[in-house]
Amino acid sequence: MQINTGKGSISLLVLLAIWSVSAVSSLPGLAISPILGDLAKIFPTATELEIQLLTSLPSLLIIPFVLLAGKLSEGSEPLPILFVGLAIFFLSGVVCLFSKNIGMLIFMSCVLGMGAGMMIPFSTGLVVNYFTGDSRVRQLGYSSAINNLTLVVATALTGYLAEMDWHLPFLVYLLPGLSFVLVFALRRVPIPPEPRESLQLQNTRTDYRKLAGLMLFYLFITYAVLVITYDLPFLVEHNHLPSSLSGWLISLFFLAIMAPGFVLNPIIRRLRSLTNLLSLVLVALGLICIGFFHTKGMLVLGVLLSGLGYGVMQPIIYDKAATIAPPRSATWALACVMAMNYLAVMICPFLLSLARVLFKTTNEAFAFQMNAVLVLVCAIAACCHRRHFVLGMDKRYYVQ
Repeated sequence: MQINTGKGSISLLVLLAIWSVSAVSSLPGLAISPILGDLAKIFPTATELEIQLLTSLPSLLIIPFVLLAGKLSEGSEPLPILFVGLAIFFLSGVVCLFSKNIGMLIFMSCVLGMGAGMMIPFSTGLVVNYFTGDSRVRQLGYSSAINNLTLVVATALTGYLAEMDWHLPFLVYLLPGLSFVLVFALRRVPIPPEPRESLQLQNTRTDYRKLAGLMLFYLFITYAVLVITYDLPFLVEHNHLPSSLSGWLISLFFLAIMAPGFVLNPIIRRLRSLTNLLSLVLVALGLICIGFFHTKGMLVLGVLLSGLGYGVMQPIIYDKAATIAPPRSATWALACVMAMNYLAVMICPFLLSLARVLFKTTNEAFAFQMNAVLVLVCAIAACCHRRHFVLGMDKRYYVQ
């Protein structure tokens, strides 16, 4: 079976190898999440600082290594960098599985973060290397969908495994080993050249002005929706709803992000320059449903609307990042954009805490209400700049 790439065709095995990298890029941090509440019991001698380092330091280290891998890919073959990242990720997961003290777990989690950072840019970089035009947009949608589906499934799996033994959630960190094997298929398939009509070939260097705009936009929308994962459990508890509801809602949120990836091209063709505007409106409406109406039905509607809006914008931002750089620099541009996801994860709780202090409120719904207003302001800007490269979409992009 051959799959059209816009540059030719590739085998199903090659496509599975590319998809496998998209799948494992969502794994960092998942093994720690289900045991967070029990860390003090698991490591009774651990200090509060050590527990904080275990949860934050690996995520922080991902950012520079994402950028390093992206920059290295400009002047060399991408596969050796990807192989090194996958190998480090896998071997670190093996050691974490058998760690006995928090010091070793912190160290190996940091090494794992470095390996994950070296691998993450290629979750989209490989798509850009092997696909172009409509085929690339479609595959970036699939990549985003696979990433979020893996996140939902792996989160449920690690929660189940943690109930049996706190070491077992680290089994999910062995999945990069499968990707390592599959990616060997790419060694026999050279990256095809871009066709003459490709937008990438119109660039002699990366357009850093547009790249900065995409980075800031991605940072903002990721921060805006992260409030769902950070604050929704507290809102559910405050309104005396079942504690299990928050887990289901967050899973629905990631499934909603996944859904647009399967029909991204028809969405772009139908909405055209209004794509970002309507997606931002969906996110804002979702946050309003959560922030002002606290019934189960409205919470479900809220996470679905927010997830759908974000799920449309994320792969489009990735594709736009690829179009503003020549082929040799596409992975570097993508790395810069993808680093914003992890930066948003790091700063979101601090920004929300700062906002509560400034507005002198302890209202559990405040963060959703504030972010809804911010997203609506961004939607107004997108309405006024529908032809703008970052906030809108020009004809050259959506008819490619």
